[in-house]
Amino acid sequence: MNIFISGLSFKASDEDLKQIFSAYGEVSSAKIITDRGSRRSKGYGFVEMPSDADANKAINALNGSEHLGRTLNVSVAREKVERDRSY
Repeated sequence: MNIFISGLSFKASDEDLKQIFSAYGEVSSAKIITDRGSRRSKGYGFVEMPSDADANKAINALNGSEHLGRTLNVSVAREKVERDRSY
């Protein structure tokens, strides 16, 4: 299951995300999204967990929790929508 996390501290790293979520089960990947130009965190990221049951436990436990002084918003990620960039 792909999980969306927002409200991340700009100091958080991919490894921080992996550690937080691995307490609830196996983590396939953890990625904080960064700005292409500045390489700074955009304050959100994604975690992939192979077990839906573990992912749901993590979402329920971590949504609204605090990490590095910020309140996390954790939910199931929506499918990426392709945008027309032909203009």
